[in-house]
Amino acid sequence: QVQLVESGGGLVQAGDSLRLSCVLSGRTFSNYALGWFRQTPGKEREFVAAIDWSGRGTYYADSMKGRATMSRDNAKNTVYLQMNSLKIEDTAIYYCAAHAHIIGQGLSIFTYEYDYWGQGTQVTVSS
Repeated sequence: QVQLVESGGGLVQAGDSLRLSCVLSGRTFSNYALGWFRQTPGKEREFVAAIDWSGRGTYYADSMKGRATMSRDNAKNTVYLQMNSLKIEDTAIYYCAAHAHIIGQGLSIFTYEYDYWGQGTQVTVSS
């Protein structure tokens, strides 16, 4: 059973940076592609970033391009989301998600493509 645990959220000011972490346990980390999503009250969960099993392939939502970097450390079973120049509209609960790597499959940006989810970590950006 795959388990995902996020950390690193908190309260920051607009313009600050924050790094989120997500640890995967229960299965071989390098067999999984991962993504970050976020959600605010009353809205659907939205895609933020995705990374393939190797770490060589990444993709970002338009809202995060140029401000976010997703990376993974397969030796530590951990994926990261570095966010810079944070904006008030980045305030949300951020979720880590995983699905088993499938040969030939591109990066996944939809929630239904992911099989496992963490409990989320709150990011609040103040003015």
